Amino acid sequence: MIPDIAPVETSNSFPDTTSVVIIGGGIVGLSAALSLSERGIPVILLEKGKIAAEQSSRNQGWVRKTSRSAPDLPMAIAADKMWADMPARVGAQVGYNPAGVMFLAKTEEEMAGHDAWLKSAEAYSLGSRLLSQREIDEKVPGGAENWAGAIFTASDGCAEPSLASSAIAAAAIRKGAIIVENCAVRTLSLTGGKVTGVVTERGEIQCEQVLLAGGLWSRRFLGNMGVTLPILPLTLSVIRTAPMEGPTDIAMGGPDFSFRRRNDGGYTITQRGAVNSPITLDHLLVGRHFLPALKHQRKFLRISFGKEFFDDIALGRRWKATSISPFEKIRTMDPPVNGGINAEAMRNVSAAWPVFANAPIAQVWAGTMDITPDSLPVVGPVAKLPGLMIASGFSGHGFGTGPAAGQLAADLLCGLDPIVDPAPYAFDRF
Repeated sequence: MIPDIAPVETSNSFPDTTSVVIIGGGIVGLSAALSLSERGIPVILLEKGKIAAEQSSRNQGWVRKTSRSAPDLPMAIAADKMWADMPARVGAQVGYNPAGVMFLAKTEEEMAGHDAWLKSAEAYSLGSRLLSQREIDEKVPGGAENWAGAIFTASDGCAEPSLASSAIAAAAIRKGAIIVENCAVRTLSLTGGKVTGVVTERGEIQCEQVLLAGGLWSRRFLGNMGVTLPILPLTLSVIRTAPMEGPTDIAMGGPDFSFRRRNDGGYTITQRGAVNSPITLDHLLVGRHFLPALKHQRKFLRISFGKEFFDDIALGRRWKATSISPFEKIRTMDPPVNGGINAEAMRNVSAAWPVFANAPIAQVWAGTMDITPDSLPVVGPVAKLPGLMIASGFSGHGFGTGPAAGQLAADLLCGLDPIVDPAPYAFDRF
């Protein structure tokens, strides 16, 4: 089931030439379109289905610096300020609420991990601090569990996935961007080995540069052109409650649950310690890149083999510009909800804060994340295809850093000083 998304009036047609074409209408691609249109650069964004209908509306809405890896912290810090400024920038509310993020620790070992991260981030003066059980109870009353402690960053927060991407899209359109839904890009046009346009299901568009912000689909798109991007899918199941009384506005992450208050008064709840990992052909093709990460993350993975593998095979990995592409066969990736994992989430969160025991469940959904071997995205040029930039592989973190990631991509496309150092996100690091 697709979460509710604020509607946006997009275009039904497009010119046959422009400066930049963006492939993918998630928050990163939309943020790039906004940044480019603000600079007066002609841009067309093409989305195979509906804008933000995949992971950009299915995520938990967290905007955090806490526990970000060191290379990713500058991006998270830049995004933090951009989220605070976003309502004024786009002329609409995005549900941003800097009420803080707290990660709970059940064991002293987990607390030691939080302490180690805190020391590693000291240079950034984030205001993060460790909390005792007493301080947890003061900030989040009504709890029933005993915790070893927590880490808390008061300047972190959340935004609303059902509002944010739509507001960014509408602002980009007002500033000159053309956004077209239900129009898949099948492949790139090349002249002398350089990108000179895109071939869509509705015809060709000539352009100077292309930004691929296709999330999980970016690997398949590049693969058809002989370029390998190591990405694997993980699927998170999510619960949305109806409006209810709850313990806090702070976004809370426990070892096996998470919750955050939504803009509509309900809560978004997940089993933070469990994600579906359906085996696909890509696991055989690029799985070796993920072996180091698997040693640390195996306990979180619910590995399965079945229908997803054969559906993936049937979708195809090679096609011509004149053929129907996989992106037309599946307009929106809408994976099945794992009811068992969601039931675990409700049991776990109710044991920790009993107020959730009778929470009225309004909706459930699942979303598939695009995971890289080091959990950092790829933002930068693709050397084998001059004229192509990529911004994909956000590994479940793309919503929070999306505005900064989109601006970084726009900066690189324009040849301007980048908002953050792009080196950690280079395509060739793999």
